[in-house]
Amino acid sequence: MFGIRSVERKSMKNRTEDRQHLSRVVMAVLLGVLSGCGDVSTDSRPPAGPVPTQGNIATGGLRLKAPTASETPAYSPMVSPTSPPAAGLFSSLFVGGGESDREAYAPVEDNPFHAVKDEPLSTFSIDVDTASYANIRRLIREGKKVPPGAVRIEEMVNYFDYNYPEPRGAVPFSVSTDVAECPWTPKHRLLRIGLRGKEMPDKDLPPANLVFLLDVSGSMGEANKLPLVKSSLRLLLKELDPQDRIAIVVYAGASGVALDSTPVGDRQKILEAIDKLEAGGSTAGAQGIELAYKIAEKHKRPGTNNRIILATDGDFNVGMTDNSRLERLIGEKAKGGIFLTVLGYGMGNYQDDRLELLADKGNGNYAYIDTLQEARKVLVREMGSTLLTIAKDVKVQIEFNPAQVAGYRLIGYENRKLEHQDFNDDGKDAGEIGAGHTVTAFYEIIPVGQKVPASGIDALKYTTPGQPGNAALADQIATVKLRYKAPHGTRSQLVQVEVRDGGESFAQADKDFQFGAAVAAFGMRLRDSDHKGNTSKRRVVDWAKGGLARDPHGDRSEFLTLVR
Repeated sequence: MFGIRSVERKSMKNRTEDRQHLSRVVMAVLLGVLSGCGDVSTDSRPPAGPVPTQGNIATGGLRLKAPTASETPAYSPMVSPTSPPAAGLFSSLFVGGGESDREAYAPVEDNPFHAVKDEPLSTFSIDVDTASYANIRRLIREGKKVPPGAVRIEEMVNYFDYNYPEPRGAVPFSVSTDVAECPWTPKHRLLRIGLRGKEMPDKDLPPANLVFLLDVSGSMGEANKLPLVKSSLRLLLKELDPQDRIAIVVYAGASGVALDSTPVGDRQKILEAIDKLEAGGSTAGAQGIELAYKIAEKHKRPGTNNRIILATDGDFNVGMTDNSRLERLIGEKAKGGIFLTVLGYGMGNYQDDRLELLADKGNGNYAYIDTLQEARKVLVREMGSTLLTIAKDVKVQIEFNPAQVAGYRLIGYENRKLEHQDFNDDGKDAGEIGAGHTVTAFYEIIPVGQKVPASGIDALKYTTPGQPGNAALADQIATVKLRYKAPHGTRSQLVQVEVRDGGESFAQADKDFQFGAAVAAFGMRLRDSDHKGNTSKRRVVDWAKGGLARDPHGDRSEFLTLVR
């Protein structure tokens, strides 16, 4: 009897301790969610640190074989019985939890109007990311309020393809400009600048050296995360050539190699590695990034397209969480010719601000994958523009003619603005254009004779509005200058285009012009911008309808459904 009672007392004590431990974990998670930090109790996750080098151990949901001097850590998808379930369990409890969501967005403030007499130049880096539109679509479909920081108007506009002319000659992209009435403020004008990257036939594509860097932490266990990542990779695999190479690096509590670099011709081996991927543990993303770059460097060859493809919800909660260190690492590797594409997945703890930053520093692009249809758009329909850079560090500088333009405002690109002297500085990083990519930027222009809203700058005492020195220039409203580098180049080339206003009304404008303007107006409405003018949902639909004539994949029709 004494033995039985002793066991019972011990069992009761264990249950009490278990309940206390669980309570501590729950409270830690709740406090983390409420504070926005997202960290869990240190008792409920593995310690951060390098991959162990002795023995076989289970860490953070990954069973890692100790690396020898001649091999890279190997990955097994088995989840350790001692691995904490907290990351996957509690993230699933809070998905769709409204105020408890831990999604993070960088703050965005509208670009103001500038008086040309005070500031005739506007300088920015191009942006080919599309993540903002796909993420906004997901939020609207879920019936959630769209955070203003989630609305990056340039990414909404650039989600759609536009019928710009194919480039000719040595420049790898074409430059188009047109001007028409501004639909939301009819007394203003709207300038559109459009770029189109050169298409690359499949036979001309360079061999690809791709390393997939996959987040397999507990937060990726939901159906719209790791399972969707795996389906996305299967789609892309069908599009690659047999001589292309694929490696798969995974990270959770520690990082490991799920598949060493393998020719795509060995598809069955690659598919088996994809099928074995499972989620579990906390997220040491930086360790995985370092390992992925090591593998990419090992298999880099002259003339190859070298790229890391990071698929994650961005919820790095252990390891190198300092953004500046990640920026330096990724930026240095980009200078060495290994670019970074970022694919965001999931909801509830989606870290948009961090993923955008990583893609910018990695000379790559950033897309959000919420459905298999979106994966097909990004990785199949737009594979060339997603994975192959044809021009890097593309910068735009507009000089407005004060004889024609009183003021201007760049719509979107708030986090892409550059100092004017950066335009001629070849050491300054900027955006990239992929094969077949289209890039669009809109300026709202105030003609001479109309008042420019206060810009926050006092009127200059000694400067008066300039006049063009040559009467032949009087009909030009602006000059557009662009600088770009070849993908592996170090010196930029200059392209220059003059802009004239033919006085077209909005109804006379190109149908693509009308559709792009409607998307920009919808972004301003979502952000509740002070510059949205007479924009309404009905007007957005009316402005966009003309663009449906060219909609082979239904993307534009889907936009109208989203607005309605």
